[in-house]
Amino acid sequence: MSLLLRNGVLIDGAGRDGRRGDVLIVGEGIAEVGLFRPPEDVQVIDCTGLVVSPGFIDVHSHSDLQVLEDRREKVRQGVTTEVVGNCGFSPYPAPADPRPLRAFANGIFCGDESWGWTSAKAYLDAAARSPVVNVASLVGHGSLRIAVAGHRLGPLTARELDRLEGLLEEALVEGACGFSTGLMYAPGSSAPAEELERLCRIVARHEKIYATHMRSYASGLLAALDEQLELARRTGCRLQLSHFQAAARANWHLQRPALDRIEQAEREGLDVAFDCYPYVAGSTVLTQILPQWALEGGPEALLARLADRDERARIERQTEAAFEWRWTDIYISAVGSPRNQSAVGRNLAELADERGRKPVEVITDLLAEERGQVNIIAFNQSEENLRETLTHPLSMVASDGFYVRGRPHPRLYGTFPLWLGTFVRERRWLSLPEAIAKITWRPAERFGLRQRGRLEPGYLADLTVFDPQTVAGPASYDEPERPPVGIRYVIRNGKIQWSASQAPA
Repeated sequence: MSLLLRNGVLIDGAGRDGRRGDVLIVGEGIAEVGLFRPPEDVQVIDCTGLVVSPGFIDVHSHSDLQVLEDRREKVRQGVTTEVVGNCGFSPYPAPADPRPLRAFANGIFCGDESWGWTSAKAYLDAAARSPVVNVASLVGHGSLRIAVAGHRLGPLTARELDRLEGLLEEALVEGACGFSTGLMYAPGSSAPAEELERLCRIVARHEKIYATHMRSYASGLLAALDEQLELARRTGCRLQLSHFQAAARANWHLQRPALDRIEQAEREGLDVAFDCYPYVAGSTVLTQILPQWALEGGPEALLARLADRDERARIERQTEAAFEWRWTDIYISAVGSPRNQSAVGRNLAELADERGRKPVEVITDLLAEERGQVNIIAFNQSEENLRETLTHPLSMVASDGFYVRGRPHPRLYGTFPLWLGTFVRERRWLSLPEAIAKITWRPAERFGLRQRGRLEPGYLADLTVFDPQTVAGPASYDEPERPPVGIRYVIRNGKIQWSASQAPA
């Protein structure tokens, strides 16, 4: 049976003003939009007072495993498509023994010891059966290196580089939408520029996207950005800067010079853009704070170093010397064992006072006690800088959300309704059509998601219907799992995936 969305405010995803009208869905596609005579045998949804837009696209997600499950956190926000495989982490290609890949990625994936796909095709075939969202996947540089050289740091041999290139080529041919790096995560952090250049030439040849978590967003922001822009110039690859920001209070002034560089590169003809999330805090694994040499060999090698008094002292000295935040800016969000559950939701300064330890010692204590599995929330940005990135013409809005065994970042539950409610309706940082373009058509075009992201006949029927007067993301750092409000219907491939009537009373 066909489906008619009647009398809504239609916002097409291209940034144009809304117009009142109807949308007819036949099968998986959009058949008609605007004013027309509908067929008689049709299911009708009254959208009076509601906005009908393309389904939201989360271009920076870490739900690589959860998209295969019936998880509703994203679809309840209006998300119909997720781009996974970001920051160098993809669940493929798994080596014959997948344990090193799991050890590398489980802190981001919230995974166990049961997953791993040998190829992009194997993963994408599984993802195509996702019960909730459409899935596009980047192949991760870190995962490629694990497959080739395990947790070893440093330059690869000529034979290993050939193998790395072959695996990347294979993944792109099999359907990966692009390539991602995580240059603050070992082992990818140890890759020299020459290695990245060889890989990005392959990406450019396939006309796909290169998304990068750069080597630094703090005091090294400008140097890290220059490296990536030069990489794009030399290879011709399409460059996507992941979760762009200037992190830590002392570095906030670097954001404007960084944006100047990006804008100049775009004027010169580079295909460059960035994504950002509508929160001043981010989230990652605690090991990212450590000197990267401490992670060589994987989690077991780190634990051995932490058990050695001299090595542990060396790690602590270098961690403290390089630390650019205030200790009160870093909160523990998840630990694996019951022993340290009381640390969840507390910052490093509080824990240090309570335990009679230095903050850096709290870091190594927790990592040793939790066998390296600790997640954090880090308060990185200023409101002024956040406004500059969210409203920038080269930006698109994403969640960067991932699951944890503890207290997640609220972006996992609230990103897109928060964007439309707090920043668009209340603060008026951007018009509603422009705000919707940043989460629909622009991401679809950027990541090569064909027939998605537009409210037009001939496009696939991924649609979100919401109340512009009430849409909101009330999830907070203290209550991160509060569900969004104002999302009335989410339709994926022509089928109703979520309706407000499904929400618990």
